[in-house]
Amino acid sequence: MENGKPTGPKPKWWSRPARPEPSSVTDAVATADTPDAVHDAGPGPDTVRHGAQVVAPAAPVDDQAEYPLAAPAPAPASVPDAQPQAPEPEASVEEQPHAPEPDASVTEQPHPQPAGDGWTDPADPVPHGRDGLPAGDRTDGGVRPLHEPDEYRTPPYGGPGPWAPAPPVQRPGGGTPPPYPSGGEYAAPAPGPTTAPPAPAPVPVQWSQYDPWSSPGVALTQPGEPRRKKARRGMAFVGALLFALLAGVLGGGVGAYLERNGGISTVELPQSGAEDSGRAPDSIAGIAASALPSVVTLHVSGSGEQGTGTGFVLDAQGHILTNNHVVDPAGSSGDISVTFSGGETARATLVGKDSGYDLAVVKVTGVSGLRPLPLGNSDNVRVGDPVVAIGAPFDLQNTVTAGIISAKERPITAGGEKGDGSDVSYVDALQTDAPINPGNSGGPLVDSKARVIGINSAIRAADSAPGPDGGAGQSGSIGLGFAIPINQGKRVAEELINTGKATHPVIGVSLDMQYSGDGARVGEKGKDGAASVTAGGPAAKAGVRPGDVITKVDGQRVHSGEELIVKIRAHRPGDRLELTLTRNGKEQTKTLTLGSSTGT
Repeated sequence: MENGKPTGPKPKWWSRPARPEPSSVTDAVATADTPDAVHDAGPGPDTVRHGAQVVAPAAPVDDQAEYPLAAPAPAPASVPDAQPQAPEPEASVEEQPHAPEPDASVTEQPHPQPAGDGWTDPADPVPHGRDGLPAGDRTDGGVRPLHEPDEYRTPPYGGPGPWAPAPPVQRPGGGTPPPYPSGGEYAAPAPGPTTAPPAPAPVPVQWSQYDPWSSPGVALTQPGEPRRKKARRGMAFVGALLFALLAGVLGGGVGAYLERNGGISTVELPQSGAEDSGRAPDSIAGIAASALPSVVTLHVSGSGEQGTGTGFVLDAQGHILTNNHVVDPAGSSGDISVTFSGGETARATLVGKDSGYDLAVVKVTGVSGLRPLPLGNSDNVRVGDPVVAIGAPFDLQNTVTAGIISAKERPITAGGEKGDGSDVSYVDALQTDAPINPGNSGGPLVDSKARVIGINSAIRAADSAPGPDGGAGQSGSIGLGFAIPINQGKRVAEELINTGKATHPVIGVSLDMQYSGDGARVGEKGKDGAASVTAGGPAAKAGVRPGDVITKVDGQRVHSGEELIVKIRAHRPGDRLELTLTRNGKEQTKTLTLGSSTGT
């Protein structure tokens, strides 16, 4: 080995059979008509690549070798009288990893022996170098192979060389490739004086793309044919995208239309099925269901007046409790009709009434199946307890409203339309925020167990505006309703049923209703000049004198004469009371027993 080149005798795999000298330069131009015409080992110093054809010296074929051996030779720079040919468009030529078997159907043409980097001519066994000189005449001692001989005659690996078989060059059509134009970087050799033997019949080859796993010469696509597979995939993707877009637009439009227009068929709205109509007894619905059958609506007319109110059944004999101001328009000969919750109507007669308590009792006859409403105890009521009011506000019977107890022992006075004070009522009332309106008067105020704890009697209204007839109008509820405690109502109702009259508890004094100070002042003179303290009465016996100012009743503060009357009428005749009074700036306590008087 000298200078990286082998010396000594050439190995066997370098030897080749003798070939006749080419008669013309054209003999060294191999066509690319067949896949095995030229093997390209890649562009190198001895190979010219242009477009789809490769111009290189033809390689001799070893009859004993498995692969034909090709040794590239330098192409002449220019050939005189060469016929210029137009270059063909460049096309990709793929290399194969292994050379295919030589095609026996192609007739070999004589090829000149190239002056490669070390080769042996049987006629001249002296090894030659790349420059064509015998190895003995070279200073480097000739060239040796890069690898040791391979007994299987496998071409050695390494860079491009004469031993590397070239893959076939594939190009459309057959025939001799056109010569390169003269004057280019590389000029195709021109034919010499000797005419080359006729070229073998070209094997038509279709233009193909190189596939390392397919057989040589098998075309994957036709010349000029687009890549249909990728094109089809692209068209399929575009089509799917357009379809999805169209479906979305159409679906959205149809959905919007159906939503706005209620669909394209008959509308059937979802609805819950039938269920148990029963409710818990302490719920508002349960309370109403229990109390409504015992509530009635009263229509009263007489003496040029008429009115509507509410009442409720007290017993099975047909006694009904209501307000005095409800039945007052009937007088002594008016008409009173009662309508039950089921719609039945019956005539009623007046049993008794009392303007001081604003209570009255009427009775219906010839009616069966009456359901008395149970009575509760108003002393057990606490502020905040839930309540339900039932009545016929503005003649709308069986109206149910709900609220709570807002306050207890609220002293109020109602009535006074007659001007003489005979119709004024004094009530130590229960206050509620359950809506109460004109027509609710006389109706029951019931607790959570549907027991009556009060009789709805009055409302506090805002300033009333004139009515359509020019008179004073009545405004609706503002959440300030008042009911007579049932304990007082029960006592009065019993007296009215039993005697036709109610008794009032009294202390036997005349009050100065014009007194503006705090408390209730005993007057200096009574009505018509009589004594202000009744002789022998409860107050006289307890030591009360004219001019005394009563400030408390049983420890509860009173601020006016009306409040003192309310507190007294909240008791029964015969009850004992403790009065706190002020005399000459000194506070004194007096105990007395309540007397009785007949009401009107």
